[in-house]
Amino acid sequence: MTGTATQTVTTGQRGQRKVRLGYVIADKMNKTVIVQIGSSKAHRLYRKTVQQRTRFKVHDEKNECGVGDLVRIAETRPISKEKRWRVLEIVEKAR
Repeated sequence: MTGTATQTVTTGQRGQRKVRLGYVIADKMNKTVIVQIGSSKAHRLYRKTVQQRTRFKVHDEKNECGVGDLVRIAETRPISKEKRWRVLEIVEKAR
């Protein structure tokens, strides 16, 4: 072997994880809820505000969330095939 391989290791804190705020729209699965996050942005050509909705399967360890709850979710390691988010806190319970 003639070449030397260098490896850079970053020490300290890990990178910032994404945090989102959304509403629970389904809670029928065990330890999983579906959270919908809505945002609005202007159309590129017509400048009309267009609503965008994204749904995430979110890990809910204690099965505390119900439909209509406002929750804060955070990105995490893959928990299953489609779950990459977990519930941080329930901001507001549904009435």
